[in-house]
Amino acid sequence: MNKNLLLLVLSALLTLIACKGKEQPGETVTQKPAQMLTLKLSWETDTILKTAESVFYDEIYNILYVSCIGAVPPDNKDGDGYLAKVGLNGNIIQKMWVKGLDAPKGMGKWGNKLYVTDITKVVEIDVETGQITNTFEAPGATFLNDITVASDGKVYISDSNTSTIYVLEAGQIKVLRQDASLGGPNGLLAEKDRLITAAFGSGNVYTMNYDGSNATAVVDSLPGGDGVVKYGEGYLISNWNGEVYEVSSDWKKHLLLDTKSDSKNAADIEIIAAKNLLLVPTFFGNTVAAYDISMSIGTN
Repeated sequence: MNKNLLLLVLSALLTLIACKGKEQPGETVTQKPAQMLTLKLSWETDTILKTAESVFYDEIYNILYVSCIGAVPPDNKDGDGYLAKVGLNGNIIQKMWVKGLDAPKGMGKWGNKLYVTDITKVVEIDVETGQITNTFEAPGATFLNDITVASDGKVYISDSNTSTIYVLEAGQIKVLRQDASLGGPNGLLAEKDRLITAAFGSGNVYTMNYDGSNATAVVDSLPGGDGVVKYGEGYLISNWNGEVYEVSSDWKKHLLLDTKSDSKNAADIEIIAAKNLLLVPTFFGNTVAAYDISMSIGTN
């Protein structure tokens, strides 16, 4: 091979290497694979949990508590609301475990006491006996919704109608923050140094300090914000209308589950991280559905 031909071949090879990986006109570029969560239905309860709104996993007793509003509207003080006990296989152990409530929704636990919102009050229940041991009225409340309990035992409560977040401590409920710009806070999650709340009305997700200050919108366009749970480095957040989103630690979201076409809602979700199990109360579907969480290879 003469010198000129050799130089021509080398030049062509260098040009090919330089262009490799660059997008050319009309060329389809394969995106880098990324790990993504996927959900697969594991089981679903019988359809006898009337207006199932929230589910709570009690890791001490290895059982699920499900709050059932009963007849709607969900702010009607009609006394037909109840809590059910459900096994981790979906079998309903005791449908009317706690009865005589009005419209129970969010739940949280501290010690052996289960706290449940019930329109304008928080009900305290002894989980060993299933007996109501106390009630706490929330001043100005009209639609108490979710509950989360911080590591110091303080109970935080949302009121979606009045855009208020309350705190229950030392036997009294007081307003932590009342702010119409929160857009109807619903789902709550207590973390080490902050609260997270998903707004039902505005579709935003906010973080805030435990004194109620520094409320910051970190996610938008997530309508009907309901349950918020921690999973891995990120979160799972439900849209009451029938969706569940994965939200990353840098607040990027993507849709994991959509049951709207099946006329099933996705209310106040729960997670059993050790079992990679997501629990979804279906509200008007009158069930709790359990989904196995796994990882798959997707695209960015």
